[in-house]
Amino acid sequence: MAIAPQPIDESGLTPEEIERHWFENVYAGDRMPQLTVRAVVMGMLLGMLMACSNVYVSLKTGWTLGVSITCCILAYAIFATLRKVFPRWFPSFSILENNAMQSAASAAGSMPSGGISNAIPALIMLNPASLPVDFQTRCLWLIPWLACIALLGVFLAVPAKRQLINIEKLPFPTGLAAATTLRSLHDTSGEAARQAKALGWSGLIGILITLFRDAIPKGAATIAFPWAEKLSWAPIKSWVKWPNLPIAWPHVESVWGTSWIRIGTFKDAPLFLNQVTMSLEGSLLFIAGGALISFRQAWSMMLGAFINYVILAPIMLNAGVIETASFRKISAWSLWIGVPMMVTSGLLLFFMNWRTVARAFGTISTFLGRKGDGGDPMDRIEVPGSWFIAGWVTLGLIIVVLGHQLFHIQWWMGVIAVFITFFLATVSGRATGETDVTPVGPLSKITQLTFGAIAPGNIPTNLMTANISAGATAHAGDLLTDLKSGYLLGANPRQQFLAQMFGVLAGAVVVVPVLFIIIPDINMLGTEKWPAPAALVWRGVAELLAKGVGALHPTARMGLAIGASLGIILTLLEVWFPKAKKFIPSPTGLGLAFTFNGFNSISFFIGSCIALALAKWAPRVHERFTVPVSSGLIAGESLMGVAVAFMGIFGWLEL
Repeated sequence: MAIAPQPIDESGLTPEEIERHWFENVYAGDRMPQLTVRAVVMGMLLGMLMACSNVYVSLKTGWTLGVSITCCILAYAIFATLRKVFPRWFPSFSILENNAMQSAASAAGSMPSGGISNAIPALIMLNPASLPVDFQTRCLWLIPWLACIALLGVFLAVPAKRQLINIEKLPFPTGLAAATTLRSLHDTSGEAARQAKALGWSGLIGILITLFRDAIPKGAATIAFPWAEKLSWAPIKSWVKWPNLPIAWPHVESVWGTSWIRIGTFKDAPLFLNQVTMSLEGSLLFIAGGALISFRQAWSMMLGAFINYVILAPIMLNAGVIETASFRKISAWSLWIGVPMMVTSGLLLFFMNWRTVARAFGTISTFLGRKGDGGDPMDRIEVPGSWFIAGWVTLGLIIVVLGHQLFHIQWWMGVIAVFITFFLATVSGRATGETDVTPVGPLSKITQLTFGAIAPGNIPTNLMTANISAGATAHAGDLLTDLKSGYLLGANPRQQFLAQMFGVLAGAVVVVPVLFIIIPDINMLGTEKWPAPAALVWRGVAELLAKGVGALHPTARMGLAIGASLGIILTLLEVWFPKAKKFIPSPTGLGLAFTFNGFNSISFFIGSCIALALAKWAPRVHERFTVPVSSGLIAGESLMGVAVAFMGIFGWLEL
């Protein structure tokens, strides 16, 4: 039975007394299994699956999804089943084993955020010659590159852990949610079984959707709807978009035609919403994703999509600024509104929270000033400072060498990037603890701007030094979040640190091959199918720093000024009027809508509306099933998408 420890009044206690109380009253790492072989293996395997899923999702949406809670539920359900079938081979699965498992799985599942979703696709789009041509050589070099960056982040989390988690007890909301989920799973197996079943069924639905959409050859089957013949209101053909889905929609022409979704003309022909990606996609992935984000972000995306595709795109098409009505052409222009909006907003928020930065540097000094006197029991279970120094120096040197060999980054620039990352990772750890958001975007932009000044025009150096900062800060935040759940459950932090390292290695092995298998042709990046929004942002910043503002079309320069100004104005409005924040467009959501398909924004909005309705009218259903069902749909559809790509590569399927 996992019981949450009762909180105590720690006011007036010294840091040593606070840690000793936890060690004596909460710590369970010496009397309960934790870093077992089965926990690590299960975590690595589940993490590899989630990493494949996140490669797919990140190239579609621009971000990766947290996998901790999903893996907790899956692992518990799997081990519960194995225990029933093979009770002798699979005895009880402890809560700390499950926590170690989710640490490994989370580390592996978040690997795409270390470069696969942003820096590497951006580099491919801007300078494909920077990477080896053949598949094997790319994997041979990029796997250790990404693994070392992620491991660097794991080590950089060490200086902040005791101060942020043990002493200050920052919330780390995702870590708190994971610990709560684990307690719930191990206290009431019935609830765990229901959540696991919901996740499994929704995953199957996601698999079937992708199978019918992408795997069944076109024209292999048709489904007729007799009622469609009597349909008098039928702009369905232009509004509903089912790419490659072998379903026929006969006799759907309406007496009204499709004039109600006509948004103008282009080259003397009607221009309809579906031509500018404002349609519905044959997918539940983004609807599920919308259920997991805030309603403010979702309606901001919808507003941005309407402004971009319904208002601005037709104007720019008829003015000759945008050549054709396609996502690639429209986004090549509109990203100059969205990217500066997100960059200025993120940087402004970062610098406005200067106290967080100052406290972060205080955390470093506290760690460096800590001396083990042999009487502190925490020294036996915490990651020692000697590990941190050895890991940071060793991995830093390897990254400098790999950066020089792979991307021709001057060694002294690589050293600067590693030192900058040390401070940025500390800052990001505190930001993650206080807000649950790891500011990977703003921090990577600091590195991009720094090397834009140091090495102007050098795109590989600009992108891949920022890759070091982004990947390391992302994994530092991920480990601290996992360590928070471990702290609440009484886990051994040193063993959890080791589980995280195993997860990084597992994730690195799969993400690079999966990227180049599902994107065999680099020209597919930035298209309607694979918009890669995060990569477009990185590409935009690198391109701007390399070419200068003068190289942009005058309308794009105007959009850049407007977007940058809006990012600042909306952020200041959030800060000045916090009570009205839900009515103020999110600069992140609004800006993101200018970098990906319109149907993504529509789907996100629909999913968020469904979640909002459930939260209001069926709160218990929402609390229990929104996360498992949404996670299952996302995992099922994305994993099947990766599987379809594999089958196409090996000739098992004609795509």
